[in-house]
Amino acid sequence: MPGGPIPTTRGAHGFDVEPWRFRHEADAEERQAQAAFAEQHAWRLGTDAFVSPLAAVETEDLALGDRSYVAAHAYVSGSVHLGADSTVNYGAVVRGTVQGGNGVRIGAHTSLLAFNHGMEPGTEVFRQPLTSRGITVGDDVWIGSHVVVLDGVSVGDHAVLAAGAVVTKDVPAGAVVGGNPARRIRWRVPPAGHASDDLADALARFERRAREQAADVLSRSWDPGLPGGQFVDRPGAGPTVRAQCDALEVAALLSDGAPGPLPLDEHLDRLQSLQDSGNGLVRRFDATGSPVPGTPDPDDGDVLYHVLCVGYALDLHGRRFRHPVHQVARTTPAELVTALDGLPWTTRAWGAGAWVDAFGTALRWNLDLGEPGQPGTTAALFGWLTLECDPRTGVWGTPPAGEGALQTVNGFYRASRGTFAQFDVPLPHPDRLVDTVLAHLRDQRFFAADRRNACNVLDVAHPLWLAGKQTAHRREEVVTAARALLTDALRTWQDGRGFSFAVGRDPGLQGTEMWLAIVWLLADLCGVGDVLGFRPRGVHRPEPALTLHP
Repeated sequence: MPGGPIPTTRGAHGFDVEPWRFRHEADAEERQAQAAFAEQHAWRLGTDAFVSPLAAVETEDLALGDRSYVAAHAYVSGSVHLGADSTVNYGAVVRGTVQGGNGVRIGAHTSLLAFNHGMEPGTEVFRQPLTSRGITVGDDVWIGSHVVVLDGVSVGDHAVLAAGAVVTKDVPAGAVVGGNPARRIRWRVPPAGHASDDLADALARFERRAREQAADVLSRSWDPGLPGGQFVDRPGAGPTVRAQCDALEVAALLSDGAPGPLPLDEHLDRLQSLQDSGNGLVRRFDATGSPVPGTPDPDDGDVLYHVLCVGYALDLHGRRFRHPVHQVARTTPAELVTALDGLPWTTRAWGAGAWVDAFGTALRWNLDLGEPGQPGTTAALFGWLTLECDPRTGVWGTPPAGEGALQTVNGFYRASRGTFAQFDVPLPHPDRLVDTVLAHLRDQRFFAADRRNACNVLDVAHPLWLAGKQTAHRREEVVTAARALLTDALRTWQDGRGFSFAVGRDPGLQGTEMWLAIVWLLADLCGVGDVLGFRPRGVHRPEPALTLHP
């Protein structure tokens, strides 16, 4: 960096390490030297702004508002714009495209990194292409020392990022966040109409109970009499592959580990061994708990769901299917469109959506294994879904007479989960989807307190959450509905037993796994998701698994 320290009578580096003094203490000569220094680099500095010559500033574009500064040994590069009264303190790193408002205070040794490397296998990370979405910071934001803010994050007005926080996702306006990864600790400025602290406290109490009782919830569903010892959904239930996956997911969410009593590798080896090498689908268990011999039936609903639950149970622990799902890899675009046209969209849209969910998820596992499938098949899938989505309702298909929107809304959840949500593709008609789901929520045949089940509530919670990433349409109504559903859901946890799938049923692993995901989705819709120390990581993960676009 050309240029030397600006002369000062207050010590060799007085303004460099204490730049806030420049505004009140700099004399005419020091101000003239700072102005020449800024002009030399074509920086745009407001009145009383200061950049230490001991900072490494290698920007394409630097703009600082009035009374803002960059202290000694900071590293600033890219395109950085900060408003008035903003600070980059000693040793901080601000790189990439960073846009900050007024009163943004960046603590010592903090890093705002608005770019990222690719991580595709087969190429060293340093040779991977860089991507950059930028970092945006609102007004009146305090970013403490040793904080890391990653690319793509947006920080709302009046937020506080506690010292040492690792911020990987957006921070709501007024939130105080901390930890790694950062989560909301409390509100500095609660948003208008936001979920009350009572709801946040209830969530925190629920999580403590669930974690303390996780081992009991899992152990009551363990059947040592089945081959090798197996989980069943609930005491007395028959053997299923799904129960093994639900146990792995519940343990990962509440215990941060394996469900026991077998070593984790034995659970995962068994799941991998169930995959057929011919069509790549996963076998069922028979009534004795042994794998059904022969080729798994691609028209069997349980076999299709195994693509999801087994795939994600393995993924939770860094495993993959041993083979691509050849049934999907061999499908041509024309065959796919014919199959989509032939699904029961007018009589059983839920089943049609389940088929799409399995197909999309198989594509996801195949891409992980380096199997892209037939050219054009993925584009045909998203093209068909986009064009066939009803612009009046935001969903696919039409509901059967007398059944309300149950089939189409539930079918939308399944189809969108395995496609738009999983691959980070925008929904075609998010506003109309919100209208349809809110209308469906008023149907007391499915949402009266004594008639709800995990499937029906999940199938409204996730679409509202997913649409909320694109639109604020009827936001207040969405939050009100989510709060009511969440409050009721928290009351249904049964100590030592977990959640039941539906009112009146014995609690089991399926109900527990699904309701845990529902609780997180509803809490996040209400703005209190960060109170929870878990977030869905398997079938119901909120983050996209892969991105199809740059």
